[in-house]
Amino acid sequence: MMDETKKSLEKLGINELHDDYVSKKRFEDGGQYRFEVPGIQGPSALESLLEASNDYDLTIHRATQTKGIMFLLDDEISKMVDLAQDANMQLFLAVGPRAPYDTSATVQTEEGKRIGYRLRGYNNLVYAIEDVKRAVDLGVRGILLYDEGLLYALSKMRDAGELPKDLLFKLSAHAGCSNPASAKLFESIGLNSLNPVRDLQIPMLASLRDAIDIPIDIHTENPKSTGGFIRHYEVPEMIKVASPVYLKTGGSVAKHHSWDTTEKEARQRAKQVALIRDLIERHYPDAIMSKL
Repeated sequence: MMDETKKSLEKLGINELHDDYVSKKRFEDGGQYRFEVPGIQGPSALESLLEASNDYDLTIHRATQTKGIMFLLDDEISKMVDLAQDANMQLFLAVGPRAPYDTSATVQTEEGKRIGYRLRGYNNLVYAIEDVKRAVDLGVRGILLYDEGLLYALSKMRDAGELPKDLLFKLSAHAGCSNPASAKLFESIGLNSLNPVRDLQIPMLASLRDAIDIPIDIHTENPKSTGGFIRHYEVPEMIKVASPVYLKTGGSVAKHHSWDTTEKEARQRAKQVALIRDLIERHYPDAIMSKL
């Protein structure tokens, strides 16, 4: 019976892998990995991160704000866009409306937490799309999503020309993607970059990579609220089996998701990127990092 199930999955492009699996997939410039720093919630933190990256001689490809577009003033968004453009860096802002901010007390309970950050009802879907449109009008071209339905709607709007064709959608780990079938589903409805759950083992990451072509965003360390584990020495294997990957680095500086990173903490996040860079150079010197 298991053999029949495996054959059925194989027809869907979901394969059983061997221990020696190595990803042959790459970014468009031939790179295997890029660096992403999450939790950069405003322009001052982004400015400090960029200054520290210069001090450490780092290449940081992407910065991600996780708290929500609706918590930023127009001037703050515009400044972040300008800073990212000057640094030739991708900038992703998170959709603001999500279940914990809504009127329901359900999401504050132990059972309700399983809902995650998904949207409730028609109006909240509209509010979330309006949040995205506001960021797009201010020049943002990277959106962090938590809800697969929102992804579906935004992707269709992008296809129809109602949103810019160069707008990129990234899925948060809070959406709970943790298997290759889910990864294929997200890719099929327009996702450009997948952040699976944070604690997947190396073979599990390989199974996702084999099933999809879009980049996978992998946490190299985590806030205490999501386990606090630090996976620095696994990074070379992450690159080998899951490239192209964004190495999400600096998370252990935060106490929880959407932590307001201070200017000092932004520099600490940059230091963690430097630690990962040095480790890759020691243990996987042949790994190819994308250019900016």
